Amino acid sequence: MRALPPMVLVLLLWFAGLGAAAQFGKISILYEPLRGTYGGYGEVALGLVVSIVGMVGLIFGTTAGLLVARVGPRRAIVAALAAGAAMSALQSLFPSYPLMLASRIIEGASHLAIVVVGPTMIAALAPEAKRPLAMTLWSSFFGVTYAVLALIGPLVTPGGLFLGHAGFMAGLALILAATLPADPKAAPAPLANLLGQHAQIYASPRLAAPAMGFFCYTFLYVAVLTLLPPETPAAQRALIAAGMPLASIAVSLTLGVWLLRHLTPVRLVQWGYGVAIPGFVLVWLFWGNGAGMVLGGFWLSAALGIVQGASFAAIPELNATAQDRARAAGAVAQLGNLGTTSGTPVLAALLASAGPLGLALAAAILCMLGIGLHAVQAKRRLLRAD
Repeated sequence: MRALPPMVLVLLLWFAGLGAAAQFGKISILYEPLRGTYGGYGEVALGLVVSIVGMVGLIFGTTAGLLVARVGPRRAIVAALAAGAAMSALQSLFPSYPLMLASRIIEGASHLAIVVVGPTMIAALAPEAKRPLAMTLWSSFFGVTYAVLALIGPLVTPGGLFLGHAGFMAGLALILAATLPADPKAAPAPLANLLGQHAQIYASPRLAAPAMGFFCYTFLYVAVLTLLPPETPAAQRALIAAGMPLASIAVSLTLGVWLLRHLTPVRLVQWGYGVAIPGFVLVWLFWGNGAGMVLGGFWLSAALGIVQGASFAAIPELNATAQDRARAAGAVAQLGNLGTTSGTPVLAALLASAGPLGLALAAAILCMLGIGLHAVQAKRRLLRAD
């Protein structure tokens, strides 16, 4: 097959990201139908069907980065898409709960491989001048997927949604197998002493910096998307629920890409966190006031959208080789899942005990932590060759 232009390949990899995000989103959309099938096992068991995909990333994120560097990104993403397609096809049959849970664990491994390979290959394929746009586009895959699923979910049957996802993943596996460049034939990285290699990743100010900054983003972003709409007056609730992720994506792909021409990704992450703090202050000041909550929610979502895109752009900016980019992307997946898993319960508890002021203070501290972590890692990069 004739080689496709690099940005077309970037777009195809972004589609793979959409498929990976749908591995979460399809279950969220189908939560109530799934309750009818698996609700007898209890709410915790039902919630596990949703969350276990993220748990795989939380436990094995950096391991996946090491494995991708070993087996090659093309082979890894094609196999991950094929496995994801098979699991969605199985899920369309609504199998027994143990089999459904097993399929979700395999799907977690599939998801993890895609989100590690995606930014690694995009960074390698995109021309240098378009790399900030390409990395920012990749960062939007979760928000775009959830918006699309919210539109099409009510129009199809649960089984149809699973089968549609299976067909999407299988088709992409075939297309990418035929179009992606072959994996390099260099000697694979050794997998001995995994614990030591994990320690090496998190000790490196280049490998770990994107992930450490991204943790603060995921801790905050999923939590505010969950906690703010129910506290907004009913007349504005749909606006803030739909508008916050769209504002995040739109600003990231426009203003964020433009700013990356003038600022380094690390500096832009820091600026994004700084600009987000007034948004949380507005949410606190206008808590329960529809217009004020919408303004604050849109403000902080736009600022965090800048953080999201710049965090992925920092991976190739700080790491020159494909192997190091895969390791850095694995760390991003791991700490990103840690933030997603822990942020909502922690901030929900703070909101219940300390009210809106407690939520705003905690959010401001997390933003300052994101700024500080990058400042420390930048200073370490100046002091040592890594």
